[in-house]
Amino acid sequence: MLTRRRFAQLTAMTTASLALRATAQNPPASAPDFTLDIAPYLLEASPKHRFQTIAYNGQIPGPLLRMKQGRKIAIDVHNHSADAEIVHFHGLFLPPEIDGAMEEGTPMIPPGASARITFAPDPAGFRWFHTHTFAGNDLRKGQYGGQHGFLLIEPSQSSDDPGAYDREVLLALHDWGGREMSSGDGSAMPVYDVSTINGKMLGFGEPVHVKQGERVMMHVLNSSPTEVHWIALAGHSFQVVALDGNAVPQPRTVEMLRLAPAERVSAVVAMNAPGVWVLGEVRRHVQAAGMGIVFEYANAPGAPRWIQPLDLVWDYGQFAEREQFAAKADAFGGVIDIPLTFDSKFEGHGNEEIWRINGKSYPDTDSPVLQAGKRYRLVMKNLSLDDHPIHLHRHTFEVTRAGGATMRGLMKDVLLIPAQKTSEVEFTANHPGNTLFHCHQQDHMDRGFMMVFRYA
Repeated sequence: MLTRRRFAQLTAMTTASLALRATAQNPPASAPDFTLDIAPYLLEASPKHRFQTIAYNGQIPGPLLRMKQGRKIAIDVHNHSADAEIVHFHGLFLPPEIDGAMEEGTPMIPPGASARITFAPDPAGFRWFHTHTFAGNDLRKGQYGGQHGFLLIEPSQSSDDPGAYDREVLLALHDWGGREMSSGDGSAMPVYDVSTINGKMLGFGEPVHVKQGERVMMHVLNSSPTEVHWIALAGHSFQVVALDGNAVPQPRTVEMLRLAPAERVSAVVAMNAPGVWVLGEVRRHVQAAGMGIVFEYANAPGAPRWIQPLDLVWDYGQFAEREQFAAKADAFGGVIDIPLTFDSKFEGHGNEEIWRINGKSYPDTDSPVLQAGKRYRLVMKNLSLDDHPIHLHRHTFEVTRAGGATMRGLMKDVLLIPAQKTSEVEFTANHPGNTLFHCHQQDHMDRGFMMVFRYA
């Protein structure tokens, strides 16, 4: 089906193809700092569960890209797949031409072509990289597939590194084998056969080996195309020190983590309960679909143990500043409101619903105009019955209202907006250029849940 978004993509791809042919024929003479090969890959989540997909460098997740804040790097991207591709560097302050969103003006990389991307990474923290393409009804493409990887930006000042720990463990949550299932009103939603951590189902990946007394920094990414996930480590607690790569004002110890699509949590876990334990999805049916990994202490006997939590508990506000909201409301000399209302238009049984912002669906959505240096407040009213993980490209925002509570100091780039609730975030328009705003659910984005902010 040729949607309006797909038509816009094809138009941009024609221009991009002309621009990138020269890169493919005349590669730069100097060696890159990193190379990303986009190519077909057969994922074996278990001996009985295999998925033909697209991956980076023949692995899922893709290679860890570790960079130094402010130090210029070069990445060569080679597209060996059958479709035009693009790499989005999620959470970085990059110009729109290299951010990795064709809606902002980043060129697509045609099949068989290559591109060199150079930038000085900023800000520091736990970011990630992934494809940013249209999937539509093909639940193997876009974020339904295997193109996702970890991106760690080391701070230019070591004192900025949150938490004290002995080593890092990186975990990516993902769902596979998606298919459309009709809901009660006849609209369609994706459901999945398999869920994995780092590309493996519970019991089929290598255990994470730990030692008693270690403090392990866990960087957890939800790379799922559509699903929110709840994670616990049996016998242990998480001291959350950063959300979406940004240090939280109030680190808190919690029993479980909630991650919407594209959210990241960095948490320190004290290894003080010798044994063999399961880190996995709290909801039983999702863990049964494979979302889990074993943590094994040295010389610990026995089978992996799981302790079922009783309640799903998560609150953004617990990590924010506890000062009165009103005390800082005018700290930036005035904030300009941008009202955004989210809803869907049901097109009838057998048809996809259309997602809208202020009554319009991309590419026909409005384009709010920002002035550099001004402070803006996005007032997001979700009229729908779905929760939405909202992402703002090229900027970090401050959460000022979520779940009915006001707060300050919590910096993120993705926020889950609950169904039939209003949330607010503020950001300073300090990165001129086209800036994409969208729901990070692949199906909602494909069905029009996007808009582009433009700078004056």
